Amino acid sequence: MNVFHSFEAAAGIRNAVVTTGTFDGVHIGHKTILNRLGKLARQVDGESVLITFHPHPRVVLYPESAGKGLKLISSREEKIELLRKAGLGNVLIIEFTMDFSRITSEQFISEYLHGILRARVVVVGHNHHFGFNQEGDYKQLWNLRSRYGFDAEEIPMQEVQNEIVSSTKIREAITEGYMQRANAYLDHYYIIIGEAVPSADSFSGAPLALTRIPLTEITKLTPASGIYAVTAAGDAFFSRAMAIIDNARPPEERVLIHLFDYDKTIPGKRVTLFFHKKITSLETVMDSPRPDKKVMTALDDIRELIF
Repeated sequence: MNVFHSFEAAAGIRNAVVTTGTFDGVHIGHKTILNRLGKLARQVDGESVLITFHPHPRVVLYPESAGKGLKLISSREEKIELLRKAGLGNVLIIEFTMDFSRITSEQFISEYLHGILRARVVVVGHNHHFGFNQEGDYKQLWNLRSRYGFDAEEIPMQEVQNEIVSSTKIREAITEGYMQRANAYLDHYYIIIGEAVPSADSFSGAPLALTRIPLTEITKLTPASGIYAVTAAGDAFFSRAMAIIDNARPPEERVLIHLFDYDKTIPGKRVTLFFHKKITSLETVMDSPRPDKKVMTALDDIRELIF
């Protein structure tokens, strides 16, 4: 997958089949759009393209309201990895600024979708809006398709067990520690990617060999404070693990892991954590007369899981 940081850098994409949006979490609804992009790209001997934005538009447009304290399912690095796994051909990560926000929807179509990318097909999700004051939508794309030489498609909303999937619902599930529900909405495991750092932490006195996974973006959403069953993977290693999430700590100290199946050191290595299930809350551990014993019980519970 090619990663671009400007429209001009992506000008050479062949027969572009394009979608646009934040795609936070790259959930099952996003994957439906990406799968359709890939199919259409093959039909026109072209390439699939996602135009996405950083920082999140809400942070720029509404810093004191909707964007204040906004947490995202995926960091930039995680989103790129998820898009790559989903089979996307090209992603444009465009800096979102106040100036960019003032571009009208037709300007966006004429200058970028048509003028630079020469889009063959534009695909959007249900009720998707774009451009200044979110004035652009599928109806406008459909009405302008002949003028600018592209076709347009709208993808319906996706359901999981009769529930409409949205990034907001996924964030709620993660925040509450309901990882199995979040994973079902995502259609993949919720992940945290970071570089392992040695840790001298002794969590509640339990005899654990702990490693920190610092968060590199303060907007990264972490699950509810607690102990989780995870798998940890990196270059040439894969292990079941316990993850301890403590949201009272700063981002660089919030995530600790203890590996089960890998006895070599991993500090300095890139690690991807795949979250399976919450085992217990930190409140339950800390309120126990023997927190260390509670941690070791959680450790035994994780060992017995099949994952």
